Amino acid sequence: MSIFDRANLALSRRQLLIGASLTGAGLVIGLRPQPSAAATEPFAPNAFIRIPLEGKIAFIMPSVEMGQGIYTAVAMMLAEELEVGLDQVVLEHAPADPKQYANPLLGDQITGGSLAIRGIYEQMRKAGATARIMLVSAAATDWGISPDACKAEAGHVIETGGSRRAAYGSLIAAAASQAVPQEVPLKPASSYRVIGKPVRRLDSPEKVNGTAKFGIDARPQGVSYAAIAICPHFNGKLRAVDEAPAMAVKGVAQVVRIDEAVAVVANNTGAARKGLAALSIEWDPGPSATVSQAELERRMDAAIDGEALRHINEGDVAKAEAEHGPVHEFIYRMPILTHSTMEPMNCTVHVRPDSCEVWVGTQVMGRARQVAADVTGLPVEKVVVHNHLLGGGFGRRLDVDGVILATKIAKQVNGPVKVTWSREEDIRHDCYRYLNYSKVTATLGPDGMPVSWRHRVIGPSVMTRWLPAFTKDGIDLDQMAGAESPYQIPNRYTDFARHEAPDGMLTGNWRGVGATRNIPPIEGAIDELANAAGIDPLDYRRRLLQHKPRLLAVLNLVAEKASWSTALPEGKGRGIALTEDFGSFAATIAEVSIGEDGRFRTERIVCAIDCGQVINPDTVEAQIQSGVVYGLSAALYGRITVENGAVVEGNFDDSPVLRIHETPPIEVHIVPSTEAPGGIGELGTPGVAPALLNAIHAATGKRLRTLPIDQTDLRRV
Repeated sequence: MSIFDRANLALSRRQLLIGASLTGAGLVIGLRPQPSAAATEPFAPNAFIRIPLEGKIAFIMPSVEMGQGIYTAVAMMLAEELEVGLDQVVLEHAPADPKQYANPLLGDQITGGSLAIRGIYEQMRKAGATARIMLVSAAATDWGISPDACKAEAGHVIETGGSRRAAYGSLIAAAASQAVPQEVPLKPASSYRVIGKPVRRLDSPEKVNGTAKFGIDARPQGVSYAAIAICPHFNGKLRAVDEAPAMAVKGVAQVVRIDEAVAVVANNTGAARKGLAALSIEWDPGPSATVSQAELERRMDAAIDGEALRHINEGDVAKAEAEHGPVHEFIYRMPILTHSTMEPMNCTVHVRPDSCEVWVGTQVMGRARQVAADVTGLPVEKVVVHNHLLGGGFGRRLDVDGVILATKIAKQVNGPVKVTWSREEDIRHDCYRYLNYSKVTATLGPDGMPVSWRHRVIGPSVMTRWLPAFTKDGIDLDQMAGAESPYQIPNRYTDFARHEAPDGMLTGNWRGVGATRNIPPIEGAIDELANAAGIDPLDYRRRLLQHKPRLLAVLNLVAEKASWSTALPEGKGRGIALTEDFGSFAATIAEVSIGEDGRFRTERIVCAIDCGQVINPDTVEAQIQSGVVYGLSAALYGRITVENGAVVEGNFDDSPVLRIHETPPIEVHIVPSTEAPGGIGELGTPGVAPALLNAIHAATGKRLRTLPIDQTDLRRV
C-alpha cells in the first residue's frame, strides 16, 4: 500500500478527538466520544495517530513535505514514543485544519522558517506516548495486572516476565475506552531507538519510481488544463485580447479573462499552451510602466543615510565612536532574488455552486482554504483542500497568489481545471526577496577589537503583510534577525529603514529569511575589521565568542576539518562565516581558486553544525548540502532586474542556477547534542555568500560587497 494511501484507514467522526488543541509547545488531549462496540474502526487517540484493527498504523503529518525530510522526521518522533518500527506505518497528509494542525510556534498551519521540528518535537512525542500509554493500560486491564508489569515493543504490548502479548490492533476497542492521560512521561534521549539514528527517507521510493503525487500531478475526474499569461507589469491589467486564434487550436475549449491575466483552457496541456501562444494580448501597464532597476537602486541608496527606526541600543555607541575613531564603514548591497522551485506554480480547482475543491502543494494549507473561500464567496467549511507533496518550497509556497488566480479562473470553467504556470510566469511573478542593503560602521579599541557596532538594515517589511505578529513598533523582526551580530561588542546600535518594492511587486520569504540578508554584511565586516587589526580572521572571531560556547565550538570544529592553518598556493583562499539562527549554530568555510582572468571556482565547502538533538542525521546532512547549493546559486548568479515596470529575466538562460559541474565537495560535520532541536532547512544557506566573499579577499586582496559576485572584478590581467 502506498504511504499516502488512505483507502483502508477511514476515520469516523465519532472517533475524532474533541478539542485536540495546541497550547504552547504541548498537546492538550480532549474528551473522546464512546467507541464503537464493533471495534472495527481505527483507534484515534489524537489528531496524529490512527491504529486500525489490522494493517499499518497511519501517521498524519502536521507539516508539509517539500523535500526537507519532515515526513520522515515526524514519523520518527511518533514511532519513538509509540514503540513501533517505521515499517509498520503509513503516512498521510493532514487536511487543511489550523485548529488541529497549527504549528504551536506560529499559531497557524504553516511549514516554514525552519520551525517545523522545533514547533512539534514535544507535541509529536506526547502524541505517540499518549497512544502507547492507553494501549498498555488496555492490555493491563484485560490481563488483570498493573500497567507497570507491561511494556510496549514493536507494535505490541508485552507482559514483562510473562508470556502474554497483544498486537496494538487487537487492543483498539479497549484502548478507546481508556481515559486520555493529560500528562505523559517522555523517553529520555539515552533510551532513543529511532530518534538520532540514520533513516532512509520514507518518501523517497515513490519519488524515485514516479508514483509520488505532487500538486502538478493532480488529475481529478473530468479535469481540463489551463495555461496562463499574467500581466507582466506590476499592478497592470488585461486591456484586450483576441480569442479567435486560440479557439482555432484543436483541443482548446475556452479563453478565460480576469483582471490581471488571461488563461486558455483545453483538454490537454499542450493544446492550452499552443492556444495561449497564439493569442494577441494587449496589456495596460498601469502606473508602474516607467519603473527601472536603476531607479530602484537609487531609492535604496538614498535610504542608506535617511530616517530609520531604532531596533537595539546597547551601551553608548556615539561615545565609543568619539573616543575610539576612526569609524570603519562598510556598505553591502544584495539583489532581488527569485525562488526557482523545481516544480513550477500550479493549482487545480473545482468550483461548484455550493462547494469548492482545491488540489495544490502549499506551505500554508489553512490560508489556501481561506482565500479560495474568499474568491468564491463560500463559507470556509465548504472548501476542501487536498494537499500534495511540494516540488520545492523555499518560501515561495508560503504565499497563495497561485491559489487565488486558479480559483478566479475556475469560477468560469465547468468542472475542475488545472492551472499550470510556465517557467517564465514563475520567474516573472514570484514573491521575491527584494533588494536589501546594509550599512555597518564600527570602531576598534587599542587591541584591535571592536568597541562599537552600528548596523542599518534597508529593505521591505514582508512580515507586516504576511505575519504581523513578527513586527513590533514598525520593526520587521525577521528583517532585523541577528543584525546586532553574535559577537561580544560592548556598544551596539541597529536600526531599520523600511523601503518597499514598487506597488504590485510581491515580496516574500526566501530560504534563510532574515539571516541571508544580515549575515553577509556582518561576517564581511568582521573579516574587514580583523584585516584592519592585523589579526587572523579565525582568531579574531574566537576572541569575540567566549560568551557563545556553542557557536565557538562549531567555529573550532570547522577550522579543524577545513585545515584552516595550512597554507594555500597563490590564487586560492579560504573564508569563514558564522550563522546563529533558527535555534541552531553553523560555521562555514569556503575554499576558492581564482585564475588571472578572474575565472572563479569554489573548490570546497566545509560546514560544522550544532542543531541540538538530531532527529535524522542523514536529513541534516542532506539539508545542509541543499542549503549550500542554494546559497551558491544565489551568490554566483542570483539577480532579478526590472525595466519598464516588469521583471526582465524569464528562464534559466538568464536566471541560471548552479550546475552539477560547478558544485564543489560539501562536507557536513554534526556536533552531538541533547539540547532542544533547532532548525536545519535554512541553516546551510546564509553563510555561503559571506564565506565566499571572505575567501575571495584572502585569495586576491580584493573586497567585494555587492552580490552576486561579479567575476570581472577579479581579473588580474
